Amino acid sequence: MNPNTLDFRLLQVFDEIYKTRSVSRAADQLGLGQPQVSIALGKLRQHFDDPLFVRIAGNMEPTPLGEELVQPIRKAIEALNLALGHRSVFDPASAERSFRIAMTDISQLVLLPGLWARLRKLAPGVHIDVAELSADTARLLEAGDVDLALGFMPQLDAGFYQQALFRQHYVCLASTGHPRVQGSLSLAQFEAEDHAVVTTSGTGHLFVDRELARQNITRKVALRVPNFLGAAFVVENTDLLVTVPTRLGEMLEGRGRFHAYPVPFPLPDYAVKQHWHERYHHDPANRWLRGLIHELLGDGAAAASG
Repeated sequence: MNPNTLDFRLLQVFDEIYKTRSVSRAADQLGLGQPQVSIALGKLRQHFDDPLFVRIAGNMEPTPLGEELVQPIRKAIEALNLALGHRSVFDPASAERSFRIAMTDISQLVLLPGLWARLRKLAPGVHIDVAELSADTARLLEAGDVDLALGFMPQLDAGFYQQALFRQHYVCLASTGHPRVQGSLSLAQFEAEDHAVVTTSGTGHLFVDRELARQNITRKVALRVPNFLGAAFVVENTDLLVTVPTRLGEMLEGRGRFHAYPVPFPLPDYAVKQHWHERYHHDPANRWLRGLIHELLGDGAAAASG
C-alpha cells in the first residue's frame, strides 16, 4: 500500500479501536458497519505489516507498534481536522450535542442548576450527561467517553490539560443540636468526638488523612460513606462530625440544622480544576463548554468544590 492511499477514514478507525478496544464499538462511534471497520483494520494491518491490535480477554489490545503509532496518528487526525475545517465552528444556538462531564456530588448540587439555566438560554439543543468521578476517570477521558472532569483530582495534573477554577478550604460540620459542640470546636473536641468520613474515589480528599497522620491528630472514625452529601445529612441528625469543603458547609449551614466550624488545625487549601484530554483541546464545542464552566465557577464565583 502506498502511503498516499492511507486515507483519513483509516486513521479514524485506528484511533477509535485504540480508544474503545473494540471493533464493534469503534463502528458505532464512527457510524459505520462493523464489516467496514474490519476491512479498514485489515488495510491498516497490511500497510504497517503488523496486527496493530490483538484480542486479549475480550478486548482489542494494541501491539507495541500500535502503541507507537497512536500519538502520530492522533496528531495527523487533528491536523487534518483543523486544515479541512471539520471542527472549525461551533454554534451553540443551533448545535445538537451531548457532553459528558465527570463531577462529584457537591459539584452536581451547585454547578448543574446554573449550567442548565445557561444552556437552556444559549444552547437549547445541548444536553449534559453526568458521570461520577472515580478511579476510572482518567481512562474515560483518554478514551473520549468523558468530555471534561471537574473537581479536586491531583492525579490528573500530569498527562491532561487543566484549568484552575477556584481555591477551596475545609470546615467541620456538626448538628446545631450537638450535645457537646456548641459555639466553637477545639482540637480536643475534634479528637474526642466520633466522625463520619467520606471515602471518595478518584478525588484528592484523602490528603486530609495524610495531614492528620503528619500532625499526629486522632480522628475517631465511626461511619464511612461514599459521598459528601450522604455524610452531611447523617451528621444533621446525629452527634457525629464531618470535615467537608467550605462551600458545601456554607451552603448546608443556611439550609439545614448544621453549623460549620473552622477546622481546629492547619490544613492546606486546594484547587478545584477542570481537566480534559488532548483530543478535545482544540475542539470548538469542548472549548465553548470549558469557557462556560469557567465563567460560572472561576475567579471566586459561587460554586461547590469537587
